Amino acid sequence: MPPADDRPDDDRRPLDPREEYRRGSTTLRGELVPGSTTDQRLLDGRGPSDWVHTDPWRVLRIQAEFVEGFGSLAELGPAISVFGSARTKETAPEYGLAQEVGKALVDAGFAVITGGGPGSMAGANKGAHEAGGVSVGLGIELPFEQGMNPWVDLGVNFRYFFARKTMFVKYAQGFVVLPGGFGTFDELFEALVLVQTHKVTSFPIVLLGTDYWSGLLHWLSGPVAERGMIHRSDLELLTLTDNVQEAVDLLVAARQERARRPAERSGPAEGE
Repeated sequence: MPPADDRPDDDRRPLDPREEYRRGSTTLRGELVPGSTTDQRLLDGRGPSDWVHTDPWRVLRIQAEFVEGFGSLAELGPAISVFGSARTKETAPEYGLAQEVGKALVDAGFAVITGGGPGSMAGANKGAHEAGGVSVGLGIELPFEQGMNPWVDLGVNFRYFFARKTMFVKYAQGFVVLPGGFGTFDELFEALVLVQTHKVTSFPIVLLGTDYWSGLLHWLSGPVAERGMIHRSDLELLTLTDNVQEAVDLLVAARQERARRPAERSGPAEGE
């Protein structure tokens, strides 16, 4: 039988008794808050042979996360993933921009997918919810996770970042990226790699906020491209704008182009 809990005793200390902690679909508070996350325990090796005793069982948990995510989102329909900072205040312009994006996407016939947290994610979910659309949140187990924002209609919580990232891409037809930090950068560059390497096709990526993102594009078109680290054509994978409607029109055009392509095979090829 697999171990009931793969945390060693020294990982049972609370991070902060005032914080809420989500472990999969379970919410913990106070003394029950563990001292590390599932991702951390997977990636922090504890010895040369520890994996023999613990990692095989983790494979089943990882499998279960993919199955739950696929099952929850399979009938979602056309959707766009919206990223932005969890630290954005409700009074900040970026929060209002996120709301505008959520509403405009729903008006264009898309569901809205976010990380389910506060800040710009909540703004996008709120805009989608109030517009009468489908508002999706894909949460993640973090030490100081605040839980799903109240504007999420369909929420799925994950232990592992890589399982969650798969859902962001698999069930979206494009990304809209608002100003954000490391987490936002992570999703942005992962999407760029997938498009650049043709792992996903017809997948537009829109950066909203010229003041915020212009420095990044200047760096990419300067030192990065000049040294041959990327092709200049790779810069065309990104669209920079301040206009929400321009962003949505681009996503709609990509959806129409996708619909014009020959139907893709529905089943796996032999050996997949």
